[in-house]
Amino acid sequence: MKRIALFLATNLAIIVVLSITLRLLGVERILDEQGVNLDLNSLLVFAAVFGFGGSFLSLAISKWTAKRFTGAQVITEPRDARERWLLETVARQAKAAGIGMPEVAIYPSPEINAFATGMSRNNALVAVSAGLLDNMTADEAEAVLAHEVSHVANGDMVTLALIQGVVNTFVIFLSRVIGQFVDRVVFKNERGHGPAFWITTIVAELVLGILASIIVMWFSRKREFRADAGGAALAGREKMIAALQRLKVSAGEAELPDQLAAFGISGHIGRGLKGLFRSHPPLDERIEALRASA
Repeated sequence: MKRIALFLATNLAIIVVLSITLRLLGVERILDEQGVNLDLNSLLVFAAVFGFGGSFLSLAISKWTAKRFTGAQVITEPRDARERWLLETVARQAKAAGIGMPEVAIYPSPEINAFATGMSRNNALVAVSAGLLDNMTADEAEAVLAHEVSHVANGDMVTLALIQGVVNTFVIFLSRVIGQFVDRVVFKNERGHGPAFWITTIVAELVLGILASIIVMWFSRKREFRADAGGAALAGREKMIAALQRLKVSAGEAELPDQLAAFGISGHIGRGLKGLFRSHPPLDERIEALRASA
């Protein structure tokens, strides 16, 4: 269950820290209805503001987070033919996809992987691992870049942030309802909020946040098929299939930091219950979908 969200770790951290800070400052007292019950209307507004706020803050810092976690170095001026080819390939694909030129970076990793992230279609980052450049042919690498450019063109990062914002809203709302129930019914606290409310709310936020990530990961898996199709349109179907086959043969399904798992070309293997938390479909299914699309 290591890979439970696109940026679940960052997102959950923001939500929990915000919640604790607001409690310490006494802001959450506005959710009390005369100190007896929760004001559900105010609570829903509060949950939406901070739910979407946490999600879009994660999105806003996604490029910075990606560079920090992977050590990616943005190519400003190409130092050799390989870096020049990377910039030219992404520029050509971005123009064909109708988006602004993303930043292009290489990060130090022996694994074959790549990812895209960013605030919008015209403010994105496409990064590839050194292992990808060392172990893939030019055609295969071109297909991987096309897959990532398709993620940007499809607006997947923003859509994921919106979905995450919705589930955040329900997590914040329901966690406080659960906390209220435990505080009133189990511990018989009749006015205000006792320790049981705060402790239960924090625990419920964490548990519900993890469960809600199943929804986010389901969408993440669906979008991979669409990005594969987009990559095939930009680079060629056979090149896209060859790139996915290379991932199978060379490295199985490569690793990225948890915060970036859903951004990569390849995901973490999961079976059974773990399969609900995987960000990518199995490579065999993706290859078969491309072949069937012919």
